[in-house]
Amino acid sequence: MKTDQPNRRFGPEFVAEQKRRYGHRRPEGRPLSYDLAVEDEYGPWRAWLDAQLALLPDKHADTYARNLWRDQNFWSDHIELAAGEALRASGLRVEYERLWGTQTPDWTVLDAEGRPIALVEVLTHSPSKELFGRMKAWHDLVERVKQIPVPVVLTVAGFRDRPLDAPDARTAKKIAQDLRRYLLSPLLQAELPSQGYRFLVMADRKTGATMQAPGMRAILVPPSGRAGVVSAQPLVAGIEEKVSKYRTLAEEAGLPLIVAAGADKFTGLGIEQLDCLLNGTPTVTVQFDYGDTYIHNPIEFQPDNPPRWAMPSELAGVLWVDNDFPFTAMWRANARARTPVPQQLTATWKR
Repeated sequence: MKTDQPNRRFGPEFVAEQKRRYGHRRPEGRPLSYDLAVEDEYGPWRAWLDAQLALLPDKHADTYARNLWRDQNFWSDHIELAAGEALRASGLRVEYERLWGTQTPDWTVLDAEGRPIALVEVLTHSPSKELFGRMKAWHDLVERVKQIPVPVVLTVAGFRDRPLDAPDARTAKKIAQDLRRYLLSPLLQAELPSQGYRFLVMADRKTGATMQAPGMRAILVPPSGRAGVVSAQPLVAGIEEKVSKYRTLAEEAGLPLIVAAGADKFTGLGIEQLDCLLNGTPTVTVQFDYGDTYIHNPIEFQPDNPPRWAMPSELAGVLWVDNDFPFTAMWRANARARTPVPQQLTATWKR
């Protein structure tokens, strides 16, 4: 991996600029990616990004550099760049957004003579805008509560049959003020009402004593905003949309069509869920955190007839891109593909 580019986009000057722009803000006012942008432990990650952008034409690299640290772009841009790296691992060349008539697949793979041998479109499974907004709102309140100098652990009383609405910014500010007043009072209550919410001071299950937070600040464990069933079905629906969009181009060009897929970390989706759907494995995956009281509405599940996905014949296979740095790629070939992928391209991918 290249780490010594003469004009690094995310080197010391970038880190200093991020600290200047956001370091003075309270944590709830910073981008969610702030720590990744400035902390030393993420230096290799930023060097990896530099290496990927150095391989792109300047206009595309400039666009990535402007957008990828935004919360809404972070994972989709990373999955797209990681897919490009996985394709290059074969030793073949790739071209970003090559124009094919009126269409621009994300990546076109080229042989040694520069002839196209595969088309690759990238798909990132992400939380809905509404879900992301709820998670961000709870995160903002968590950061406000961290400013209270009382080492207790709080949670929020919720509902069993529906999710708890997250507070808006103005309400979160009032809640933090109320909680500060409660917690700094000499009479510590177990239940703290504020702005229509009920906050609970957590106790040790064995001793009944108030649970102590590490450090000297309060910790709020709110609803995660993402509790529920984790399924690859929305992902494969998106893959089929990609196939529908690019099947004619792939057929006319006589090239295999690959969809490189990954997921935002908040979704909880991994290769395991995709494999379960491909193999028809009777498995249900649920994600939730300590602060979640509502998980999911009842679902109908038939262990003897689990859902199973058959890849469309126009699809050569799915290249799964893991969202843990350094972004491992795993290949799931389509045995029914009309146009298979050259062995040279897939040889380095994990199965």
